[in-house]
Amino acid sequence: MSSSASVFETSLDGIAVHRRGKVRDMYEVGEHLLMVATDRISAYDVVLGSAVPDKGRVLTQLSAFWFGRTGDIVGNHLISTAPGDYPDSLGAHADLLAGRSMLVRRTKPIPIECVARGYLSGSGWKEYQRDGQVCGVRLPSGLRESDRLPEPIFTPATKAETGHDVNISEAEAARLVGPDLVARLRALTLALYEHGAAHAAEHGIIVADTKFEFGIVSSGAGDEVILIDEVLTPDSSRFWPAERYTAGGPQPSFDKQYVRDYLDRIAWDRKPPAPTLPDDVVSNTRLKYVEAYRLLTGRDLQN
Repeated sequence: MSSSASVFETSLDGIAVHRRGKVRDMYEVGEHLLMVATDRISAYDVVLGSAVPDKGRVLTQLSAFWFGRTGDIVGNHLISTAPGDYPDSLGAHADLLAGRSMLVRRTKPIPIECVARGYLSGSGWKEYQRDGQVCGVRLPSGLRESDRLPEPIFTPATKAETGHDVNISEAEAARLVGPDLVARLRALTLALYEHGAAHAAEHGIIVADTKFEFGIVSSGAGDEVILIDEVLTPDSSRFWPAERYTAGGPQPSFDKQYVRDYLDRIAWDRKPPAPTLPDDVVSNTRLKYVEAYRLLTGRDLQN
C-alpha cells in the first residue's frame, strides 16, 4: 500500500499538455497520448479543493486490471503503464508517472457516455420516481431505491465538457451518433458490465452501475470501436459492499458517494468555489478506494 504524497496537478517539463480533465492530465507524446491520473476528486461536476492520496494510482491500476481482463470483449487504447516502456522524453518524470499513468493510443472519442445499470440508484432512481422509466426504458412499477433491476439496462448520456452530463434515451443517442453505432455500443456496454459485475460479485462487491467511454481508431481495415479512458473504477461506478446490501434506500459504498454524502450534509450549493474536505473525509475516502482495488484485484496498490 502506497504512502505517497498526493498529486493535485502534474507538470512535465518539455511535454505539451493535450488537455486537463477533472481528474486526469493528458499530454502529447508523439503519435500517442499520456494519461496521468491525479488525486483530484470531483463531485457534482466540480473539482473539490482537496486531493485524496493514492486515488490516481487506484484509478490507473484498476483500469489496467480491467483492460487486461476484457480484451476478448473489445479492444482498448492501453499501450503500457510502465514508465520504462515510455519514450525517452518522459524518463526524467518516471517517479511521478509510476503507478498513475498510461501511454495510450489516440482515438476519436464517441461523444456519449455509455452507462449500464443493474440496480436502481442515483439519477436513475430520481427519474424512475418521476415517470417510471430510466432514459426511455420502462421499468416495472413498485421498485424501491437500490432494488436490483430485472436485467441490466443501457442508459446513455451526453458527454459534457463542463456542467452535468444529461441522461438521454437510446433513440436520442442514435440521432447523435447513428443507430448502428449505438447498437454496437449497447452490446459492448452490457457485455462489459456483466463481466465486471460477475467478477466483482465473487469478491464481495455489487456493481450497481457504471459508465464506459469508447473511441474510434481507423486503419486500412476500417474503423474500430475500442474502450478508452477508465474502466470499472470507484470514480466511474457505484460499488456497494454485498454483505451490507439492503434494498429500499441508499447503500454504503466504496466509491465517491461517501464524499457526495458529506457535501450534502454541509448543504453545499454545488457551485464553485468548491469546499475543502476535512481530513477524516479524505482519509476515509482513500481507504474506500484502496479497499475496492484490493478486493477486486487481490493485490496491494503499487507505488
